[in-house]
Amino acid sequence: MADLAAAERWRALAVLVAGAMVIALAPILVRLADTGPAAIGFWRLTFALPLLAALGARNGGRGTFAPPSRPMLLAGVMFALDLGFWHYGIIFTSVANATVLSNLTPVVVTAFAWIFLKQEPRRLFLVAVALAVAGAWTMAVAKGGAPGRSPLLGDGLSLLTALWYAFYMLSIGEARRRDGAARIMFWSSLVGAPLLLVGALALREPLTPAHPGGWLALIGLGLVHVAGQGAIAWALGRLPTATASVVVLVQPVVAAMLGWILFAEAMGPWQALGAAIALAGIVLAQWAARPKAVQG
Repeated sequence: MADLAAAERWRALAVLVAGAMVIALAPILVRLADTGPAAIGFWRLTFALPLLAALGARNGGRGTFAPPSRPMLLAGVMFALDLGFWHYGIIFTSVANATVLSNLTPVVVTAFAWIFLKQEPRRLFLVAVALAVAGAWTMAVAKGGAPGRSPLLGDGLSLLTALWYAFYMLSIGEARRRDGAARIMFWSSLVGAPLLLVGALALREPLTPAHPGGWLALIGLGLVHVAGQGAIAWALGRLPTATASVVVLVQPVVAAMLGWILFAEAMGPWQALGAAIALAGIVLAQWAARPKAVQG
């Protein structure tokens, strides 16, 4: 039984890492989608919905489309806020600041689980969280970037992004106690899409891309959402939320590597060091979160 549990945990970890690596494609596609920040989020979820509905029909039939639970609804609201705030944060502040502040999710999740759920983490896990966040911070600062249109506003929006994504992950984790990943992803996307559309209309954003390449980027974001967030939602049914929130910090590492490959954005020594520190923190988090051996 212990071997089976360990194998299941490693399988979930592999799926989680794969999902985080897929999500790392999102910033590149957002850069190529030439429309409004909230509108990009709306199209991302809209293009994902048909695939999520098909997956739900295949896996759960009518059960997938039954009325959603409160955690599913909350996940949709939180993810809509996450996408909207993240996209606008990048506009108003530097890329470095937006990346640093939006990557504070593990801190929020760990603190919430500790304070409200009475899930006291091991000291080694807290060290791992600090390492992973420090690595992401080092990578972001090494990128540099312009101050942005309104740094103070952008920093605030980026900081709130970490909060929204933390509550999104906590909501998904709670929903996974009773429902499958496909059902949760369908309803959270169905809730989030109209909220982002309302936001785009209220902010008078352009709703459609000006070029065909923008549509391709938006369709790609829909596929990334299904594959990436779907994998993360599946893994959250098998791993502690605090642990998963640290593992998804592999995203900035992969994004930096993709920028190097696709856009010839050189990775300097500080970025390489930050990547190594972040990965070390992720590995240490897995070690610290392993189940304690049963004595006897």
